[in-house]
Amino acid sequence: MIPLFFPEILRKCKRGPQVVLPKDIGVILAYSGAGKNSLVIDAGAGSGWLAVALGNVAKKVISYEWREEFAELAEKNAKRAGVSESVEIKRKNVFDGIDETDADLVTLDLADSDKVVPHAHKALRKGGMVFGYLPHVEQAREFYEACEAAGFAEIHMVESIVRDYLVRTAGVRPENTGLTHTAYIVFAVKK
Repeated sequence: MIPLFFPEILRKCKRGPQVVLPKDIGVILAYSGAGKNSLVIDAGAGSGWLAVALGNVAKKVISYEWREEFAELAEKNAKRAGVSESVEIKRKNVFDGIDETDADLVTLDLADSDKVVPHAHKALRKGGMVFGYLPHVEQAREFYEACEAAGFAEIHMVESIVRDYLVRTAGVRPENTGLTHTAYIVFAVKK
């Protein structure tokens, strides 16, 4: 199997808990339209890779993490990547609520994230988006239904599959192995 490709900003980061990979970060960035004026709330900081990638393009990222060892790692990764000015790791359990309002984007990458959808709805500005990063299809369905119940519109679920290719003189073909499924990504817009 060929090694995964990581952009320079993520190669500077250490891994702890599971990370959001570049192929999925690309979908989140492209579909959300996060940019230089965006306020982003991220929950389930973990290793902080998604917060780092978002902090590289957004004005401010506030990433909720209740586990101290993960919060420390995420802070160190933001510093290593050079985005600590735009990334704040908030030591708080997001299930207790989101303090910020008028956010442009809320990303939820944690178990039972469907239970946080109502908090995300309150935190978002009209037209803002919520993203759920969900490894199992049952979790994705629950998240989707929670978005419906909370009053979100334009609810959509995607899966990003990247296929690596073997390029050689004898011929070009898909690699026999590779990383395809990482998570289902559900996104919705606040009406």
